[in-house]
Amino acid sequence: MTKTRIFVAGHNGMVGSALVRLLQKKKNIKIITVEKSKLDLVNQLDVFKFLKNKKIEQIYLAAAKVGGIYANNTFPAEFIYNNLMIQTNIIHGAFLSGIKQLLFLGSSCIYPKYAKQPMKEEELLTGKLEPTNEPYAIAKIAGIKFCESYNRQYGKSHGIDFRSVMPTNLYGPGDNFNQEIGHVIPSLIRRFHEAKIKKAKSTTVWGTGNPKREFMYVDDMASACIHIMNLDKSTYQKQTSKINSHINAGSGQDLTIKELAKTIKSVVGYKGKIKFDKTKPDGSPRKLIDSKRLNNLGWKPKVSLKDGLTRVYKDFLKS
Repeated sequence: MTKTRIFVAGHNGMVGSALVRLLQKKKNIKIITVEKSKLDLVNQLDVFKFLKNKKIEQIYLAAAKVGGIYANNTFPAEFIYNNLMIQTNIIHGAFLSGIKQLLFLGSSCIYPKYAKQPMKEEELLTGKLEPTNEPYAIAKIAGIKFCESYNRQYGKSHGIDFRSVMPTNLYGPGDNFNQEIGHVIPSLIRRFHEAKIKKAKSTTVWGTGNPKREFMYVDDMASACIHIMNLDKSTYQKQTSKINSHINAGSGQDLTIKELAKTIKSVVGYKGKIKFDKTKPDGSPRKLIDSKRLNNLGWKPKVSLKDGLTRVYKDFLKS
């Protein structure tokens, strides 16, 4: 039997590596990856050549420049340029190469700062974005509209079926534990671990601790992506529309940063006090996405936050 040739773009990243882990368990699949040193996804000509030569049938577009509030605020030009170039090159390159199936991974930051909670897919483009990560969000919105536009123009004539999934805040093995540019969970794990080792009486967390966030373990996200990719076209289209075709993927539960910090403190085993630096930015007041579309398509997450955090801390200790 011929194996389906699947390209995972960004296979060394947290999401990409989770996709590879889950895809490896399936039969009749040939996973194609390429190291960054051998293919710069920002280089359009090289990407086009790679996609054409590898005879790829499906693409999971998980490659992106990502980071937390500090990184987004400090390097806005890099975030908008790199992400626009990577996704543009891969999506258009897929079309030119005759690749009909592609799944684009976005982010919940595409939604307005004060979007109605929980955020439904229809909230896209209904208000102003959170300023700290606006360049990244705009790039991701462009990715959704790229996929929709190619579906609208080439869906019937070329059989194009490009889909988009918007994950909530993700965490898991292979995350970036750098406290300045990493996301909140890996940053806090490292912070509490170092405070534990130093036996510090207290450690500081950015912001007031009041914003609420939703988190999902990355292997659950990979599972959702594979589920969405493999839905038949008519089933997918029944839950979406031509100009609102993306699907949210979340855990369905959120908690305050203060509650998250206390949970991570417990998992790490740190005994000191937590202080909050109210001079630092909070970001959006709440980010809970509505995942009913995905749930209606027969998928739900399996890993609880406490279990997921325990797994990540073990991964951190190994690394």
